[in-house]
Amino acid sequence: MRIISTLAIAVLMALLLGWQHMHGGVPAHHFLAREDLPAISNGWGLLTLPALAWFLLGRIDRRRRNEAARARTAAAGFGGALLYGGLLALFFVSGRPELSDYMAQGVFLLALFYPVYRAECVLGFVAGMTVCLGAILPMIAACVFAATGFVLYRVPRLAWARMSASRR
Repeated sequence: MRIISTLAIAVLMALLLGWQHMHGGVPAHHFLAREDLPAISNGWGLLTLPALAWFLLGRIDRRRRNEAARARTAAAGFGGALLYGGLLALFFVSGRPELSDYMAQGVFLLALFYPVYRAECVLGFVAGMTVCLGAILPMIAACVFAATGFVLYRVPRLAWARMSASRR
């Protein structure tokens, strides 16, 4: 599954880049959407997205084997993150930055209740945003969201467990 999925992602990324090349050129996006900051070409996604997929699919498979987690749970996390990332990117590029800002902040609220730091969520989020924004900027955003999401999901549960244990 890991090899086939990674190859499929590489082929889809190559097709996307080919389509972009034939329709005006492969776009580049500036950090924080500011022209004074460096731009990164979507072409880098042909290298980075399959590498990310290979790494994260390995983590998904390892967690599934170690925790007896069901594949349906991973697929739901991937699908939800794919939709979330796609909508966020669509709002961003369609001139609705206020909606994309609300969605970006909503990730932190969502992280209190759902483990958005898991590999399937990161991969889905990046894949959803890749069509509109390339792969690099979504990867950077996913790193921030995943790290913050880990803290927001784990720390309250750890604090609650310690408080519960100390009351006994």
